[in-house]
Amino acid sequence: MSCGEPHETDCSEVLDHLYEFLDHEMPDSDCTKFEVHFEECSPCLEKYGLEQAVKKLVKRCCGHDDVPSDLRAKVMGRIDLIRSGQAVPDHDVTVSGAELPSIAQE
Repeated sequence: MSCGEPHETDCSEVLDHLYEFLDHEMPDSDCTKFEVHFEECSPCLEKYGLEQAVKKLVKRCCGHDDVPSDLRAKVMGRIDLIRSGQAVPDHDVTVSGAELPSIAQE
C-alpha cells in the first residue's frame, strides 16, 4: 500500500514495522519518523488506527490468560533467532507435553 506521495519514510517501511511501533519495540528516533509519516499519510494512519483497534480488541477479549513462562521464553528465543538471521530448527518445540507448530522463516 502506498498513497503515491513522496515521504521521507516510505509507506512500505512503515507498514512492514507497524507492529514494532504499536508494541513500542523500536528506538525513539524511529518512532518519531513513523509519527511524522502518519501526520503526512492518511492511508498509513488509517491502517495504524485499524491495527491499533484490533490489538486492543484482542487484548480485551484474550488478554486474561497467563502464558507459561517457559513457553514465553521459547517463543521469544525463536523470534530472536529469526530476527538475527540465524538458522531456526525445523523441528517442533514441545512445552509441557504440547507441541507448537514450527514458525516459518521469513
